[in-house]
Amino acid sequence: QLVESGGGLVKPGGSLRLSCVASGSTLDNYAVGWFRQAPGKEREGVSCHSNADEVTTYADSVKGRFTISRDSAQKMIYLEMNNLQVEDTGVYYCAASFGGSAYVCYRTQEEDFGSWGQGTQVTVTS
Repeated sequence: QLVESGGGLVKPGGSLRLSCVASGSTLDNYAVGWFRQAPGKEREGVSCHSNADEVTTYADSVKGRFTISRDSAQKMIYLEMNNLQVEDTGVYYCAASFGGSAYVCYRTQEEDFGSWGQGTQVTVTS
């Protein structure tokens, strides 16, 4: 089970740090990812990290602004979001893919991820 936190209301140019904690087993054997869903749009992959292949991927729209990280000992996944823009508004979900390889991260498609959090709202508005 995954539980996200850290969402909120922020002005354009601001920053937020999302956290996701896993209950039960560690995430060492998982690829972990962040997805988001804007109002009226489909859920999209934002970032992914594969422990197995040490691969990190980002959507083009967030490259240079967002950073994914994990703390395996604490079973935590983070998404540091800087220079937030209005178009970053949406519900953000963390997800995990057991045995996730680099291929899973290069795709970052939701059907490859079997474990999901409930989501946390991020609203960027002036």
